[in-house]
Formats: sequence, structure tokens, C-alpha cells
Amino acid sequence: MPAQPSNNLSPRYRAAGVDIDAAQQLIERITPLCKRTYRAGVCDLPHGFAGLFDLSATNYDYQNPMLVSATDGVGSKVKLAAQLNKHDTIGQDLVAMCVNDVLCCGGEPIVFLDYFACGTLHVDVAATVIDGIANACTQAGCALIGGETAEMPGLYRQQEYELAGFAVGLVEKNKQCGAHQVRAGDKILGLASSGLHANGYSLLHAVCDQHPQAWNETVDGQSVAELAIAPTTIYVPGVLQLIREDKIHALAHITGGGIIDNLPRVLPEGLQARLRAWLWPPLFHWLQNKGDISDEEMVRVFNCGIGMVVIVADEHTYEVMRRLKKHDYEPLIIGDVVAQANKPPVFFHP
Repeated sequence: MPAQPSNNLSPRYRAAGVDIDAAQQLIERITPLCKRTYRAGVCDLPHGFAGLFDLSATNYDYQNPMLVSATDGVGSKVKLAAQLNKHDTIGQDLVAMCVNDVLCCGGEPIVFLDYFACGTLHVDVAATVIDGIANACTQAGCALIGGETAEMPGLYRQQEYELAGFAVGLVEKNKQCGAHQVRAGDKILGLASSGLHANGYSLLHAVCDQHPQAWNETVDGQSVAELAIAPTTIYVPGVLQLIREDKIHALAHITGGGIIDNLPRVLPEGLQARLRAWLWPPLFHWLQNKGDISDEEMVRVFNCGIGMVVIVADEHTYEVMRRLKKHDYEPLIIGDVVAQANKPPVFFHP
């Protein structure tokens, strides 16, 4: 292994705010974290410039595989992580936002890469974030095969950092989920969210900024801050196998835009989702009351307790629910798909 360089060789760069040695220390810290996520197919290339994966080594026998890719971030939830000095779960938010999107196409997440940008590289903070990413990758069954760290003191303040993630998966060509599978008479299931997930935090911050003690208020036995930092649920375990067994027609990840904007993405022309009201978790009622937010805006900005919508054939409904309960997704029937031309794609009925 080549000798590690010293900042004695880059004093001007360090004075400008970029510490190359700190970046090298971080690499040494996170290398074993990445390796513990490895699965069959990962080609371990020490000091490589990119990650390689051998598709022929997957555990599932793909006949006509297609690539599925997704990218996302965690928005202003990083502001809350910094505010609480709690960085161990924000990585799960990052992974979940990407792999849940891959899942909506019927895809199996295979590999993940992250991008960590900051004003000043604090090795312990960055390593904690990436440890959370690695834990979440293990949960989702994908390998963390690379990433990038960027220290940019002129762009971010000293304690600030930003996260982005990139997931690539595989789906069998004839196993894709989506609008092409949805039929009138299908049942609509809602899978419970673990909280706000990673959407609507700009509005949450705006509401709490108007009420200085809001973060410390108690809701359902926990502070608002504790509830708001809860990591996003990863829905891959359990759901992926049901897709492979043709038990699921479509999935909608309820992120920015809420159920109003996301559910129509998996509804074909001429069909409508007729939804019934569900019980919102207490945090959402607190937020609505504190911010004086209408029902209509709540269900468009926040997930309101439903993190993933699953559309299934009527005859598979209770089998799918039974199996999803084993993974603690708390499935709930929230509506039906009906034939309804020239009507709003999502309609709430009593």
C-alpha cells in the first residue's frame, strides 16, 4: 500500500478549508462498513475508481433482467439531524428513499452509492452517517459499492452536509409492476409509515420556527423532534417476494406530493382510486393543528401515516396482508380501483 500523504504536502489546500488527510481517514473508517454489505456479485476492487457487479452471480435466476435505477436525497431532514446532533439514522432515510422507488418498478435493489458533501469534513460525523447507510443497505439486500465525499467550505457552512443516493436494481422483464397491471376491482392497501419519512420537512421547520418550544412538545409519549427524526421504512423485505409471485400489481411510494400526486402515477387511463379515510398517527394531527394546515394540503405534502401503497387483485388481498404483517408493515385496506372516466384519479369517499 502506498504511503499516506501528509498535509505538509498540501498546506495551501488545507488553509483553503479542504483537508485531504481527513478524507483519507474517512476512507479507512468506511471501507469495512462497505464490505459488510457485500453480496454475491460484488467485485472487490481496492482503490478502484468505480464499483463493479457481476449480474450472473445474483441469487435469483433472472432470465431477461432489466436495470432499474433511482436517485434521491433526504431534503432538509439533514437540518434536523444536525440540530439534534443525531446522525446515525439519516443514512437509512437516504437508502430507503431510493430502494423503495426501485421496488415500485418490481425491482430488486442490487447496488447503492452515496454522495456526501459538506463544508468541513468531520470524520466522526461522516463515518456515522455512512454506517447508517451501510446498515440500511444490508436491510434492503443491496451492496454499498462506492460513493463520493466532497468538502466545499465556500458552498456549505462548517457544520452543514448534504446527502444524495443512487440505487440500481434488477427486474425480470415480465415481472414489472405498474399501471399496466392495474384493473378495476383491485384492492388498494396502505403500508404504515414510520413517521414523516423524508418529505415535508421544510414545512415542519417553518411551523416549529414559529413556536420555539415546539420541538420539545410531547406527542404520544415522545418529543416532536424524536418522532420527526425517525428513519424511513424500507419496504423491500417481504414485498419483493410477493412481486416475484405475481401477487402485486402496482406500488406507489408516498413521498413528495403525498398520496394525491403519487398514487395516480400507477393508475391507467379510465380508472380511479376510491379511497376511504384512515387513522392518522398523532404526529400528523399535531402538525396540522400547530400549523393550521388544511386536510387537502396535509395529504399532498405528507404521507399522513401511509408510506407505501400496494395495489393487488381482490383474490390476493388477505394473503398479501397476512404476509406483510409478518414484516410489521401494518397493512390496511384503504380503497378500491374503479372504472371512472373523466374523473379525478384519486377520490376520497365516506
